[in-house]
Amino acid sequence: MHISSRKPAAGEKTARILDDRSPHTRYIYATLPPFFQTTIPLLLSPTKVDQEEASSVVLVVSKNMGQLSPIHAILLAAAVTAASANFLSDVEITWGDGRGKILNSGDLLQLTLDRASGSGFRSKQEYLYGRFDVKMKLVPGNSAGTVTTYYLSSLGPTHDEIDFEFLGNASGQPYVLHTNVFSQGKGDREQQFYLWFDPRLAFHTYSILWNPRQIVFYVDGTPIRVFSNSEALGVPYLKSQPMRLYASLWDGEDWATQGGLVKTDWSKAPFVASYQGLVADACVASGGKSSCSATKGNWWDQGLDSGGARKLKWVRDNYMIYDYCRDTKRHPQGFPPECGLN
Repeated sequence: MHISSRKPAAGEKTARILDDRSPHTRYIYATLPPFFQTTIPLLLSPTKVDQEEASSVVLVVSKNMGQLSPIHAILLAAAVTAASANFLSDVEITWGDGRGKILNSGDLLQLTLDRASGSGFRSKQEYLYGRFDVKMKLVPGNSAGTVTTYYLSSLGPTHDEIDFEFLGNASGQPYVLHTNVFSQGKGDREQQFYLWFDPRLAFHTYSILWNPRQIVFYVDGTPIRVFSNSEALGVPYLKSQPMRLYASLWDGEDWATQGGLVKTDWSKAPFVASYQGLVADACVASGGKSSCSATKGNWWDQGLDSGGARKLKWVRDNYMIYDYCRDTKRHPQGFPPECGLN
């Protein structure tokens, strides 16, 4: 973690935690995972948190507070250390016969697909509500036919599931981000998007917020989709089935790229997708009980503020390419009841 006392650079993208008690401030800069902006107030309370999310966090602390106390410094260092999961200790590669590899002392996980098989992993723990972030770099070059995933799921015919699926494309064509939500075994709630960057060139953060009020999908801190609790309308919500975090890379050439018209070019294999910076700030389910993280209060009842709502509209207006709630051919008798809330 880098700390300095400089003032913000012009145009610097930051998320700010503000102390209102004094106009005289000093600035502390730290490179932290996006969720951590809402952890800092536990250490520097009272504060007001801006809802914008970014990987570079500015803490604006009153000069009257002086230097961080030793206990605050220890807690801050511990929180930074614990922010990202270690793949060696926190996940297990479940299939692929050696095609999934954990590298860099557990900081990086790579999944590989070739003609014989893909690969995948899952979290060792199950969760019932939480905030989940992971950084991903998708298959480069001609990725047509490949499907790279990151999702939460329970098991069984009435399972719950929250999906990020990245559908590859021919070189020069954009990836399609395919999202879906299953509740008690019912899915068919697809929304699809293009991204406003090339996800093959660098790592980007993909996040799931799941609380009793709603599910929010984020890309680099920008909300792209909301699935609200619509139980009052008779729509089952994801509230009782603990889920594991899963990820996989597999061959979906029969449907993934332009409806299956463009097939996988196996001369480009092996295909590789990379994962790092996994964070599960969540309630761990075990033995029929749920134990929540110390920072549960930051996401338990979180919704979108006005800035988040504007960003969501920007994504829907400019990057959404399919919405089941607008598909009149699919729903000639009327849209599902949750469409009015989402």
